[in-house]
Amino acid sequence: MIYVDASAIVAMILGEPDAADLASTLDEGESAITSPLAIYEASLAIARVNAIPAAIARDEVHLTLSRMSIAVAPIDEGQGHVAVSVFDRFGKGRHPAALNMGDCFAYACAAVHDARILFKGQDFSQTDLPSARSGP
Repeated sequence: MIYVDASAIVAMILGEPDAADLASTLDEGESAITSPLAIYEASLAIARVNAIPAAIARDEVHLTLSRMSIAVAPIDEGQGHVAVSVFDRFGKGRHPAALNMGDCFAYACAAVHDARILFKGQDFSQTDLPSARSGP
């Protein structure tokens, strides 16, 4: 299973240089999930970049998730507990990964679902969470 972080969703929707590589990781047939928090983060980022209302960006995110067969996994209390522990280990001001709240919940969701994480950037590469990408 693959957990798709907000950073990967944004990159694919905005057509960033590594969008095709990110999408090809999802084309390998493995099931993929994301979370409501990732949808929120991606929607706000896309709204900001494209100067559109967040609700329109959210609709674009949902359409993309549907087209790519990415399911939305709920966030529960257990993931909240895991996210707090993740912050203690890898959080901003505590570790070079400097995970923020959204990152801590992404890590928690991936860990709880025993999923590799698909992301853009360097933050998760500084944790012990396995990456869904074969390359750097």
